Amino acid sequence: MEIRKASKKDLAGVARVYVDSWRTTYRGLVPGEYLDGLSYKDAEKRWTDFLQGGNEPIIYAAVHQSGKIIGFAAGRKSDDEHFKGELYSLYLLQECKGQGLGKQLLSAIANHFKENGIFSMMVWVMKKNQSGRGFYERIGGKEYIHRTSTFGGTVVDDVAYGWKDISKLCLK
Repeated sequence: MEIRKASKKDLAGVARVYVDSWRTTYRGLVPGEYLDGLSYKDAEKRWTDFLQGGNEPIIYAAVHQSGKIIGFAAGRKSDDEHFKGELYSLYLLQECKGQGLGKQLLSAIANHFKENGIFSMMVWVMKKNQSGRGFYERIGGKEYIHRTSTFGGTVVDDVAYGWKDISKLCLK
């Protein structure tokens, strides 16, 4: 397994992980119709647009030895006054969870930020996503602020976790 900076040719695999992860992670948290309506094509466009957007976006992919993308993390500069970097997304295929890949992907983003003069980071998580919240809490994230988001007409509560010093997240 390899963690590497994603290129445009990786975005179809990133899109597949994104859609498949949403369907397994958020089932019961957002409407099933919303999840069933997600498409790989739309997700690939979303990630293409993300990489072409502002705030210096980056995506790192976890690539299986077969060449299949099994997870990814995306980051960008944050507009938040207290945290200068944002872990925008972190997703793994269901069967790849619990193997340390999440920490490795998070570390890749943290290392990228640190190399670019960004030393703090935040991430948004659905409040009812207990596994996601537990992951960020276990690696030292501190609850910061709250907001709401809407998916398929359902309003969900989100919580942000932050790290004032991301050096502890850097594995290399």
